[in-house]
Amino acid sequence: MDLESQASVCVGIISDTHGAIENPILVLMQQCDVIVHAGDILDPDILRRATPKSGHIIAVRGNNDTAEQWPRGTARLLESLPETALLKLPGGVLVVEHGHRVNPAHQRHEKLRARHPNARVIVYGHTHHRVVDTQEPIWVLNPGAAGKVRAYGGAGCLVLHATAAHWWVEEKTLSTHGSNSA
Repeated sequence: MDLESQASVCVGIISDTHGAIENPILVLMQQCDVIVHAGDILDPDILRRATPKSGHIIAVRGNNDTAEQWPRGTARLLESLPETALLKLPGGVLVVEHGHRVNPAHQRHEKLRARHPNARVIVYGHTHHRVVDTQEPIWVLNPGAAGKVRAYGGAGCLVLHATAAHWWVEEKTLSTHGSNSA
């Protein structure tokens, strides 16, 4: 997908929904221009319900996105999910993969950066822990879990704002009571 000619793009970033997504996150995703889901979806209805303004969702397959764990009759959609996807944005490229194949964990960011040297930002999931690593020229982001399974510190997501000249990330976390405490 190519959005690089847009003046400004708002990207909702989620991962590890495991068949459920918290309602406030769903509402926030619907307000974004495009959504990136970094895998472990488990229920494709989440992708339909989270449709952003443009209707575009970039999703990759996670280690739990298997025929055994997805609803019956969704095999074709599951098989269409790539391991890695990229999104051209104003000012650079976003690459997304689930991250479960990049080990050992303590070298994951270094290995992701080496694997995707032309990216401006790399998004991954799998760990259910949020990470916003913007210390290097290639950022590495993990939104944590947007669902109810192992949502350490509360379910959450990231929102990436991209213009040709400037990128910034907003962190959104739901408290245990479900209110947005970004």
